[in-house]
This record gives sequence, structure tokens and C-alpha cells, in this order.
Amino acid sequence: MTPGEAPGSCRRVLTLAYHYPPLGGAGVQRMAQLARRLPDLGWEPTVITGPGGPESRWRPRDETVGVDGRSARVHRLPSPEPPHDVRWEGRLERWLRISSRWERWWATNVRHVAGSVDAGVTLVHASLAPYSTAETATALARRLGKPLVLDLEDPWALDEMIVYPSRLHRRLERRRMGRVLEAADAVVMNTPEARLRVLATFPRLSPSRVLAIPNAFEPLDFERVTEHRHDGRFRIVHTGSLHTEMGMRHRSTGRLRRILGGAVPGVDFLPRSHVFLLQAVQSVLEQDPSLEGAIEVRLAGVFTAEDRAVAAQYPFVVLEEFVPHRDTIALLQSADLLFLPMHDLPDGIRAGLVPHKTYEYLAVGRAILAAVPDGDARDLLNASGVARLVRPGDVAGIADALRAELERWRSGAASIVPNADVVASCSAVRLARDFAELYAALAGVASVGSITGAPSRLKPA
Repeated sequence: MTPGEAPGSCRRVLTLAYHYPPLGGAGVQRMAQLARRLPDLGWEPTVITGPGGPESRWRPRDETVGVDGRSARVHRLPSPEPPHDVRWEGRLERWLRISSRWERWWATNVRHVAGSVDAGVTLVHASLAPYSTAETATALARRLGKPLVLDLEDPWALDEMIVYPSRLHRRLERRRMGRVLEAADAVVMNTPEARLRVLATFPRLSPSRVLAIPNAFEPLDFERVTEHRHDGRFRIVHTGSLHTEMGMRHRSTGRLRRILGGAVPGVDFLPRSHVFLLQAVQSVLEQDPSLEGAIEVRLAGVFTAEDRAVAAQYPFVVLEEFVPHRDTIALLQSADLLFLPMHDLPDGIRAGLVPHKTYEYLAVGRAILAAVPDGDARDLLNASGVARLVRPGDVAGIADALRAELERWRSGAASIVPNADVVASCSAVRLARDFAELYAALAGVASVGSITGAPSRLKPA
């Protein structure tokens, strides 16, 4: 246990969040931001989380994702933590829909730890990442007799990025999702599109109980500004996970997937990688050999063998194995162009996700090349005024956008400036205020410590 010093006037919210520092990655940011900012709004988080490991591709350890000492009281579940990534176990659990060793460990230990920290709790906020923590959160809130906020980082069984073993498995998981959401006092989705999907799929849920509170960037992370480079190169930066292996595997088993029906029809994951960007850069260089050596692509993340094999084909690519969050911000600030790819979907289908890097890209204020489908991410980027939008996997479109940005760079034109209101709407200031308003409504108390200058994105109806 690592207790923090918090204002005595704060009400306590019991937070269940597996993804929490010192774990790193995009999934940690939301809860870390809330832990840092909620005390100033009258809410003291008491966090129950894992021991901080084991480390893996999706759960890298990052000591630079900090939460200051007065932000939250943190209670860690005891080690050893069961492994997450045993392939044969995972397949068996998915096909037979049985609980994993990790789920049983989480449920047992959360009950034990919560028993010693639940005094004076006003409500329970559960981050459903992973989704298998949902039933534990529901049982805990019922035992305490407190309101329950279920906070979905992604849209669970309505997520087009998840491939189930079969059509039946997806249907059964939707039923489970519906049962879980009906037990909550408030359901929080992190995009407006995801909220609409929930209401359309589960008509028994009242619109007033389902909210859209998008993710955010932390302004404090951007206070240190990286010095401008003078190396004469046009730098393209992408941070975060690439989905090369997933995309290739999905394409190679496309016929079987269509028969089994476990994937959203027409979804293509390979565009959510560096594959088509690198092809586009190569075509630009072939058309204009004078740019040879003037373009570099920097990719920062945790890479698979497939990611590396693709990158190795191009001499202008630099791979930076897992970069801590503090250094990731510096890398973003060093860029001339930020690349944001997403998966492809058939025309008329909107994506239910906004990658977390989108908000940090906007905070940096650099030009963005976004290869994204219709959806909230595309709408947000279009409103920002700093994005060139193309369709996912459109090599020719990516190449045209690159040429336009290269021309602007060569001409020495002034940097473009994002829409200030759009950036403010993506700030953790707004995120914390939205949750504080929700907590106050559930607890029947007045909202405390209102912050100006950050428009609320709370959508209760």
C-alpha cells in the first residue's frame, strides 16, 4: 500500500483499475490523469490495482508515468500475479468461455483488499480494462451499497477491433455485456459513437445512464518543450502499437473468418500499421530522388517480428523500442509530421474508437497525417485544422499528403496552429471535470472546484 496525502474535505471514490502506474502504455493515462486531478475537484481516489507486473507487450513498465504523492491512496494486490499471455490457455478460455487463472486471482484479491479500505467510500468507479473485471466490480458495489460507475476504455463486444472465435461467441459476449451494464448506475463510454452503439444494442438502458467521456492528454506532460532540430531532415513520427501481425493474420484467414462470423464484416486491421506509410514514402522518394536522405520515419513502440521485418525493407526507418512516456512526448515535439493510422471499415460504418495518441498529437500542435475511417477520430481531427485526412491503406492518398507537407516544409512556411477550443476539449482538465460532475450527480451533492477554460464533453442524454 502506498498512501497519499489528500485533502480532508474530499469525498472518497473507490477506483478499480488494473492499468495504473507503474504500468505504462495508453491504457494507463486515463486513470493516472483522474488520480492526479480529482482531488482538486473534491474527490479523493482510493485505487485498487495490480502489483505492477508482469511486464508484456501490452503492459510495459514505465516509471515516467507519474502521479504526484497527494493524488490517490493506492492499494496493490499481492504477488505473484498469474500470467496473461499463455497462448494455449487463452485459446481454451476464448473458445469455452471459461474464467482464467488471472480472473480468479483478481476477483479473490479485490474482495480481500476492498474489505480493509471501503470505509467512507461514496461510490465505486471501475475501469473495465480488462472486461473480465466487470463482475467483480458489480459485486463489490452491491456489497458496499454504493453507486457504480462502469468506465469502458473501449466498446467491449461492440468493438470492431476484437475478433471472436465465432458469431455465436460475439453474440454471447454481447449478452454478458448487456447484463453487466444494466447493473451499473452509470455507464461511461469514451467516444460518442460508442455511446450510440450501446444505446442501440441495449434499449433497456436509459440514455441518461449512458455517457460519453472521451480520453484526454495531460497538459502537465507538455510543459517541457523540446528544442527545435537543425539536422535538415523531414521527420515523420508514429508512437504506440502497430498491428502488423494482427493485420496479416486476419487477411490470410479472411475466408475462414467470414464463415465463422467472429469479426466485423469488412474490417481490415493492416492499415493500422506502418505498412502503407512506408510504401508511400518510398513512392515519394522514387518520384523525387533529390529527397533521398532528407526523410526519416521514426517509430516508437514495442515491436513484433513482423513490425521489424517490414521496417527493415526501408533504409529511412528508425525503430525506437519502447520509449518511456516522458521521452515519447519529446519525440512527438521533434516531429515535422505525425502519422495516425487506423483500421479500415466499409463505407457507411463509423469507427467506435479514438486512439489515445490522437489527443497527444493534438496537444503537440504539429501537422498530422491521419489515415482513418469515418468516425469520431476523423471528425475530431477535421475540426482541429492541423490534419490531412486520407482513407486507411490509401497509399496514393498518403503519398499526396506527404508531398504537400514536404512542400510546406521546404518553403519554410509557418507552422499550422490547431483550433484552441478543440485542443481544450481534449485536455485532462475537461476529463476530470466531467467525472467530478458525474460523481456529484450520483452522490446527490454539488459539484466542487469547477475549472474554467475547458468545455465539458459530458453527454447525459
